[in-house]
Amino acid sequence: MGKFHRILEPGLNFLIPLLDRIRYVQSLKEIVINVPEQSAVTLDNVTLQIDGVLYLRVMDPYKASYGVEDPEYAVTQLAQTTMRSELGKLSLDRVFRERESLNASIVDAINQASDYWGIRCLRYEIKDIHVPPRVKESMQMQVEAERRKRATVLESEGTRESAINVAEGQKQAQILASEAEKAEQINKAAGEANAMLVKARAKAEAIQLLAAALAQQHGNAAASLSVAEQYVSAFSKLAKDSNTVLLPANTGDVTNMVAQALGIYSTLTKPQAVKTQDEIPPAHKDLQPPSMEVLKVEQANSS
Repeated sequence: MGKFHRILEPGLNFLIPLLDRIRYVQSLKEIVINVPEQSAVTLDNVTLQIDGVLYLRVMDPYKASYGVEDPEYAVTQLAQTTMRSELGKLSLDRVFRERESLNASIVDAINQASDYWGIRCLRYEIKDIHVPPRVKESMQMQVEAERRKRATVLESEGTRESAINVAEGQKQAQILASEAEKAEQINKAAGEANAMLVKARAKAEAIQLLAAALAQQHGNAAASLSVAEQYVSAFSKLAKDSNTVLLPANTGDVTNMVAQALGIYSTLTKPQAVKTQDEIPPAHKDLQPPSMEVLKVEQANSS
């Protein structure tokens, strides 16, 4: 039978004839092994047909030769059993989503058992996963339903976003319209206020000019002429807007009407004249006021 003597290193080695014999030859290169297709049942009781590829390397030639009879066959069987065990822990959906983690779990399980065989599993890759036809059809229907659901959700979200955008636009439009109306009202009120101020100032200036003109010489005559002109103008516009007109008895007596207007004016200006006399200093009180006859003569002349 013989006994183990030594491991021949790469290079030139000498053997004693009839005493030394090479019993095992192990390659230290990376070895690729196809794992045959096998059936496995998932956590949700779905039967799958799955195969893979195993990459390993002999790390200890002594253990690989004397630790196991056929290392490649042993690793292949270990890979198949480990694959079935790991698939039984996962549902069908997780098998497709977690292929990378499944490969890593199979590699770790193989390395724990093959350490005594002098073999190191580098990686494991699942090649194909075959699903039964009915399960495949159900998966297709599930995918289509999920896609229709997503499409419906996306469409509803688009409708909601559109409604929100329209409502937001209307809100902004109403806010801008109200602000514009507010600004317009403010500007209109400011314009009306300015116009009233301008009219009041113009009227005040006109009154001041009229008062200054009446205070000058022959002011009463000018006032009489203005009243007469206004009377004639108003008389010419009578009976234009309505057929019923109320007239005084002496409508044609222009002189009498002007005298009445001047009398009203004199009555309104008497308090101012009295106030002005009260404000005259005492030194001027000795002056004799004009007689009533002179005033009557001047009034008659002005008439």
